[in-house]
Amino acid sequence: MRNKRGISQAFSAPAAGLIIRQADVSDVFDMSRVLVSSIRELCASDHGGDPAVQDSWTANKTPERLRDWFTGGHEIWLAVLDGRTSGVGAVAPEGEVSVLYVAPGSARRGIGRQLLARLERELVQSGHAEARLVSTRTARPFYLSQGWHDAGAPELAFGLPGYPMRKSLHPRR
Repeated sequence: MRNKRGISQAFSAPAAGLIIRQADVSDVFDMSRVLVSSIRELCASDHGGDPAVQDSWTANKTPERLRDWFTGGHEIWLAVLDGRTSGVGAVAPEGEVSVLYVAPGSARRGIGRQLLARLERELVQSGHAEARLVSTRTARPFYLSQGWHDAGAPELAFGLPGYPMRKSLHPRR
């Protein structure tokens, strides 16, 4: 059965040895590595392998530029698997998941799901009743599977369509 593996991955336990922790400025090199490699290797359906689009998308993902994230009010979280940074997520003060990327070698192991759950908890703790994000084409099915919903027409970011999404953070009773 072709779909059986996908179903088992969707409901699999998180990877053993996974730690979700807050990032600090000393993590910018690992963050950059994860963000850039994820965009280049996992988001091909978005950038189509076009080097100019990839360069535009990753231009603000250098260690030097990532340092600015720590002064902009973002809460940045890392997924660390067996001592290696395998995912990066961030929430902005206004209730937006601004970043969620997983390293190519760590994809489909529950890391993105665990990191997203941490970001959603952060937003709840910050008093947000609803979360927002703009998804890539690649990540949109993942977010839909995690209870997110489309929230408008695609908008351009880095010359690519981004898909606005929302999720209520109130648990259903």
